[in-house]
Amino acid sequence: MHFLRYYDGWGAIIVQMNVEDTRNGVAEYLIEKYGDKVLLELKWGQGAKCIGGEIQVDSIEYARFLKDRGYVVDPDPYDPAVEAAYKAGAIKSFARHSRLGATDAASAKQVYETFMKHIEYLRKIGHKRITLKTGAYGMEALALALRCAADAKLDLLTIDGSGGGTGMSPWNMMEHWGVPSLLLHARAYEYAKILADRGIQVPPMAFAGGLAREDHVFKALALGAPFTKLVCMGRAAMIPAFVGSNIEGVLRPERKAQVNGQWDELPPSVSVYGNTPEQIFVCWEEVARKVGKDEMKNIPFGAVAMYTFLDKIAAGLQQFLAGARKGKVREISRDDLMAANRETARETGIPFCTDAEHEKALGVLYW
Repeated sequence: MHFLRYYDGWGAIIVQMNVEDTRNGVAEYLIEKYGDKVLLELKWGQGAKCIGGEIQVDSIEYARFLKDRGYVVDPDPYDPAVEAAYKAGAIKSFARHSRLGATDAASAKQVYETFMKHIEYLRKIGHKRITLKTGAYGMEALALALRCAADAKLDLLTIDGSGGGTGMSPWNMMEHWGVPSLLLHARAYEYAKILADRGIQVPPMAFAGGLAREDHVFKALALGAPFTKLVCMGRAAMIPAFVGSNIEGVLRPERKAQVNGQWDELPPSVSVYGNTPEQIFVCWEEVARKVGKDEMKNIPFGAVAMYTFLDKIAAGLQQFLAGARKGKVREISRDDLMAANRETARETGIPFCTDAEHEKALGVLYW
């Protein structure tokens, strides 16, 4: 629980639950071992996709372990022919597939009732903070996720649009399945407003789906305002973490295997900045100030790299806030956006650039 060692009042430990996690009693294990120190995130599908997470493993022993835990493993590591092919070198890896999440419900109302019973059970065993993450499904599923999260009084609803994901699904599915993020998030705002206008408290929402830069953060928060409180990033934050791990594998060779470092030497794109972590990472000293210089020997370079990336996001977001004359993130609103084309204006309800403030302009002309 290194997170709690450095905890400064912001953030949380969030444990996602897929089908196998539910079957294997992860929710019960977390309460028994950590109490209410963790936040539980239920998942409808694997992020922005309709299927579960997929990874490759190169050990037949580990493939068998995963199959024993309930995962679908292809090819079957227990098949004698597969075992022989693995020993001969013809089969070098196994694909682990998470099972599909589904219910026996025949209608959205029945799904709703099943979900509410599950939330009731999770709260009964001790989980105080529960969130839901849904993907790029159709509009009925989006509305259902909003209604379930609202009525169950969940702490957060994350809506992940097509184009998002961390890479735990086939690339073609990540890129070409589901509703694109902008369109999905526009509808999420519309549906959230309908609930709010009916007097139903809408849960805080997070938008995700291919978001990687500070302008993405600003626009996502504005599009869903005032309901959207967070922006969720996957690959964008993982990339610097992987780069940091590769750097650590070179500068701390004794930890190369532990951090899965892939480099034998620093490439010119990195060495141009220096040959020590203090030179390479702009935020090295800032992290050291937070955790203590002596503790830096225990901090993975990937963590420092991710911190540095988020520092860049923060600085860029401050620039956009300054441009919009907003002093705080919570002041971002839909009025801070304008659409660059008529189709976007039609789909999002954000006015086209020359329509935005047009009536105010006429008012000036007719003083």
